[in-house]
Amino acid sequence: MSLPDILVIDDEKVICHSLEKVLKKEGYRVETAQTAKEGMDQMKQAYFPLIFLDLKLPDENGMDVLRRVREEQPDTLVIIITGYASVQSAVEAMKLGAYDYLSKPFTPDEIRVVIRRAVEKLDLTMENVYLKNALRSSARPDDIVGESKSIQELLHIISRVGPTDSTVLIIGESGTGKELVARAIHRSSMRTERPFIAVDCGSLVETLFVFGHVKGSFTGAVSTKHGRLELANNGTIFLDEIGNLSLNTQAKLLRALQEQEITKVGSSQPIKIDIRIICATNQDLMKRVKEGTFREDLYYRISVVPIQIPPLRDRKEDIGLLAHYFIHKYSERRKKDVKGISSKAMRILVQYDWPGNVRELENVLERAIVLSNGTRIEPEDLFYPANIADRRSWIGSEPVRLEDVEKEHIAKVLEIASGNKSEAARLLGIDRKTLRSRLIKYGIESPAHE
Repeated sequence: MSLPDILVIDDEKVICHSLEKVLKKEGYRVETAQTAKEGMDQMKQAYFPLIFLDLKLPDENGMDVLRRVREEQPDTLVIIITGYASVQSAVEAMKLGAYDYLSKPFTPDEIRVVIRRAVEKLDLTMENVYLKNALRSSARPDDIVGESKSIQELLHIISRVGPTDSTVLIIGESGTGKELVARAIHRSSMRTERPFIAVDCGSLVETLFVFGHVKGSFTGAVSTKHGRLELANNGTIFLDEIGNLSLNTQAKLLRALQEQEITKVGSSQPIKIDIRIICATNQDLMKRVKEGTFREDLYYRISVVPIQIPPLRDRKEDIGLLAHYFIHKYSERRKKDVKGISSKAMRILVQYDWPGNVRELENVLERAIVLSNGTRIEPEDLFYPANIADRRSWIGSEPVRLEDVEKEHIAKVLEIASGNKSEAARLLGIDRKTLRSRLIKYGIESPAHE
């Protein structure tokens, strides 16, 4: 883990200055605040794994500030500093979750000792997070990461509904991790050793893909094909964006759920199935029901247990943990030596609203790791639509067209991918067809490597 950024909250400027001086000599980045309000405002703008907090502040009791820090950022280590040292205050602070305790006046050596212990604790905590993720499932590349109240409630619901065989409807915006939730439910069920089949209802030949067909049932049917419902037998089928199914396929799916059997296209022989259904949507299906474009009986059949996934903008306290998770993941995958992220870069991540949610954050950080030349991600490594206008190093003093910025970035990513269009499209977070149209539009040439 890289050296953590540190926030010092103390009303005495001399204390802030002395701590800042000692810690900066040790290689840490330090921010200071003289009041509780200033400190909490800085915490909203950036992620601080370590905080030095004075118990005697002009606008709020330090114990109350400690409580708020523990509630809003439970993974942050707080070191109490005070000139009013007593066993009682130390014990109270420790009970509230403070990591350590320093009494004024303290020496530089005392600061170095306590900070060294705190960093070792942070390193151990992060290692445990990664080990737990790895041990849960060697076949699982991603996990549901977060310490926010909404994510903890989501994990609790998953633990309750998983062991049942109830049909689940996962509701959430694109990029929030609906398939991750579906896989987590499957893993905690009695069907965990059975197949998990994911179906994107927005990109399939519905009837043939879901139900399968027999040889000779139509022109081009040269062999019998098993549908996804049959392949999921005894396991779980995940129907992503179920709102995209036509009314005709909705009727067939409802019948399959009610009868627990399917019939291949071109066959009259029913096949018994035993499956669990998990569906997902980013649409208001009840509104679709009222409009007559989604069957009401199917809606109630699939939404026995509805689960709402919060958008990332509503759980910004998880951005720090998610960022470090993705940095660790892609630094290893890309064989890069990126170990952390600067306070300024983290501030940018926290301030952005992430319309593409966790998927967009992951893409931004993967690109940042690929583009970074250092051991920390800096603001200039970040690229997403909201900060294009602030990239002064790209646009100079004169305004530039958005298309010019996009053209330059696509060319740069294509060069990083050594002309591999599939890899470049993945890094850019778009499909190959979209990339191809952009290359033609901007007249960008690339090697023949696909």
